[in-house]
Amino acid sequence: MGIGKIKGLLNPNNPVNIRRGGLWRSLGGRLKGRLVMTLLAMCYGLPAMAGHQLYEPLSNSVCASLSSAVSDSPVTHAALLESPDAKAWLQEMSRRLARRMPDSQQRMEFLSTVYYESVRAGLDPEMVMGLIEVESGFNKYALSTADARGYMQVMPFWVGLVGTKGQDLFHLRTNLRYGCNILRLYVDMENGNLYRALGRYNGSLGQPQYPMMVVEAWKKHWSY
Repeated sequence: MGIGKIKGLLNPNNPVNIRRGGLWRSLGGRLKGRLVMTLLAMCYGLPAMAGHQLYEPLSNSVCASLSSAVSDSPVTHAALLESPDAKAWLQEMSRRLARRMPDSQQRMEFLSTVYYESVRAGLDPEMVMGLIEVESGFNKYALSTADARGYMQVMPFWVGLVGTKGQDLFHLRTNLRYGCNILRLYVDMENGNLYRALGRYNGSLGQPQYPMMVVEAWKKHWSY
C-alpha cells in the first residue's frame, strides 16, 4: 500500500467515506492519529504500537548468563528443525502466516528462527508468535516511539548491557534471540508467571491489557 492510497483512505471526501456517513469525521482525534500511524507503519515500519522493556539493574551473574545466551553465534543443533513435529509446525504456521508475509522464503526463514530461538530459550513458539503479532504485526523494521526495534521490539539498551557493539536489532536472528531470552529472563524473575513476565516485557507490569492481547493472539491465530 503506497502513501497515495493511504491518503485516499483517509480523505473525508473519498466516496467510500461519504457512503459510510462521514466515518472519518466521526472519529476522535486520538483515534484518527492511531489510524494514521498504523497505516504508515504498514508502509514504512514507522512506528510500532508497542510498549518497551524498562531498564532495571541486573546482577553480574544474570548479565553474564544473558550475554552468553544472546551472543551472535551461528545456529547449532539444526536437527531440532528436522524433527517430524517441527516440520509439521513449520508447514502449518507457514500456511497461517502467508497473508501477512507473502514471500515463502522469507516466511520459512522467519518461522524456522522463531521455532529455534523459542525452544532454545524454553518458550512456546506459538506464544512467541502471538507476542510478535501484538508487538510489531510481523514487521521486521518496526520502530516504536520509544525506539524499540524489530519483530520483538527489543530496546537498544540491551545491546550495551549484555551484547556486542554493532549488533543490529533489526537482524532477524539477533532480534529474536534477544527477544526470546529477555522474555525468558522475565519469566524466571516472575517465578514462571507468564502474565507478569509479559507485562514486564511490554513495560506495563500490573496492567492486564497487554498480556491478554498476547494470549488472545496466541490462542486465536497460532495455537496448534
